[in-house]
Amino acid sequence: MKTRIRFTSLALALMLSSGAALADLKIGVSMSQFDDTWLTYLREFMDKKAKSMPDGVSLQFEDARSDVVKQLSQVENFISQKVDAIVVNPVDTAATQKITAAAVKAGIPLVYVNRRPDDLNLPKGVVTVASNDLEAGQMQMQYLADKMGGKGNIVILLGDLANNSTQNRTKGVKEVLANYPDIKITQEQTGTWLRQKGMDLTNDWITQGKKFDAVVANNDEMAIGASMALKQAGVEQGSVLIAGIDGAPDGLHAVKKGTLTMSVFQDAKGQADGSIDTAVKMARHEPVEQAVWVPYRLITPENVDSFK
Repeated sequence: MKTRIRFTSLALALMLSSGAALADLKIGVSMSQFDDTWLTYLREFMDKKAKSMPDGVSLQFEDARSDVVKQLSQVENFISQKVDAIVVNPVDTAATQKITAAAVKAGIPLVYVNRRPDDLNLPKGVVTVASNDLEAGQMQMQYLADKMGGKGNIVILLGDLANNSTQNRTKGVKEVLANYPDIKITQEQTGTWLRQKGMDLTNDWITQGKKFDAVVANNDEMAIGASMALKQAGVEQGSVLIAGIDGAPDGLHAVKKGTLTMSVFQDAKGQADGSIDTAVKMARHEPVEQAVWVPYRLITPENVDSFK
């Protein structure tokens, strides 16, 4: 009888430990905003990646609605829920210190995705998965400079000024321009990543009689907005070069039909897969690189069909 009781107790213990091993890893994900086309693709790819993992990974998505305080509160809630890892797409890359400190203090792995914090000296247990925005701006402007024959006027549509993606993409553009003194920046304003804002700003410049040979936009959405404004103004397609960054489906379609001159592909799937893979490895105490870089690629009318 005692042997049977001991066997039953052992079987129950093994069953419970097996169940614990098979339980889903829980990862909290705070997105800077849901109302952003490219970030929507990033979020969807993260969800697909988690569902495809054999051991089971569940994601809890939260929308920070471009609010730094709300995002910190979401991270604190994840910590109180004792999630296995946290993934953050930061609202403000200059305001991540409290998020980092909270996660490190709680001993919960933290992955910043898409937007790399301004603080590059991140502590152990904190990793970034992103693409090099400086490279994107350089690729974008070099292509345009070649097309322009090294001379002319350009306008720049900036993303959110609180985001270092805006700063670094624009810095990359200007680094290339340093080699082309006959290409001048005549206007530079923020369209906050939005198609409508890109359209409105471009329309204002046209109405004011500003002359420009190219539009350099920090993302495809603003670039598409600029192309819409130029079309409405009766400007012949192709007479003003328009460049974007991201290569989401709308951007790829625009390059294919010629309303965008080119774009730079930011791999949403690559960043999504990298962030979830990294978070899972960290939760399981497996080694990871502290900075995971997902490369950009040039999109032109000649190769656009190779992008899906």
